[in-house]
Amino acid sequence: MRRLVLATGIATFVLIIVGGVVRVSDSGLGCGPAGSGFHGWPFCNGDVVPGLDLNHIIEYTHRALAGVVGILIVALAVQAWRHNRANRTLVWVTCGLVLLVFAQAALGGATVEENLEEVYVAAHLGLAMLLLGLLLYIVRVTSETQPEDGGGPRLRVLGMVATGLVLCTIVAGGYMAGTQNYGRTDYQLGMGAHHACGKQFPTCNGEFMPFGRAELVDIHLTHRAFMYIASLFVIAFAVVALRRGVARRYAWTLLSLLGVQILVGALNVWLEEYELLILLHLALGTLLWITSLAMTMQVSPARERAPGRAEVLTA
Repeated sequence: MRRLVLATGIATFVLIIVGGVVRVSDSGLGCGPAGSGFHGWPFCNGDVVPGLDLNHIIEYTHRALAGVVGILIVALAVQAWRHNRANRTLVWVTCGLVLLVFAQAALGGATVEENLEEVYVAAHLGLAMLLLGLLLYIVRVTSETQPEDGGGPRLRVLGMVATGLVLCTIVAGGYMAGTQNYGRTDYQLGMGAHHACGKQFPTCNGEFMPFGRAELVDIHLTHRAFMYIASLFVIAFAVVALRRGVARRYAWTLLSLLGVQILVGALNVWLEEYELLILLHLALGTLLWITSLAMTMQVSPARERAPGRAEVLTA
């Protein structure tokens, strides 16, 4: 079960990155234009097997990998039902994953049908993160290691808030990316919320957070606002954990990922649109979300127990 869920998690992470490749390569509508119905999804221009066009291949690779992930998740549910039926939580979570992967497939089809609208792009990315998070939860449930003592309920709550804010930042980033119109016939370099602040960071058009100037500026600044708030909570989560001596490796990894992610995000603004930077930003954001969630699960909600008198005397 652990090997299967690990393989599924890795495949899901790769699927997310390949989804980013689909976007930056303008292949989102590679299998058919918006409104093409089943001709464009799940078929590729009406064919089961795509042609030799690069956009067709990239888009269909993403779909094929999504199919592999779906099969692995169904296998997880079957495995949980056959061999771990006593663990009702595990059975329900795996069944929920099956429903989620079907919902994700339907949302992917709707994203193509609705011309890659930003709402669908953001929702598609958000569901992918939730799917990856549930897989991580199964890893924790099936793991032989136990959460570390000494965290306390407040640290667990702090971790939950930080993790939730990271997810909101990723979804807001997906919405911002959706406004770029990658893969659509009306795509032009420089359009979309990505360029709404020019090449300025942390300022935006000469000011810090000039909300209300334009819709695209507000979309860009919403992503930044979530990023700023999430960064504060992530730093607080890691620092408190380090001070209490809990989940030190997770804390240092979390701080390192956050620092690199902010730098890569800044480079995405300071420089023109570079595909590798966009993909790196997506990969680091996904790893940041997973690390924050894993660290939250690692922290025990139980308070650190003070040593008793007998233990003190023994020591």
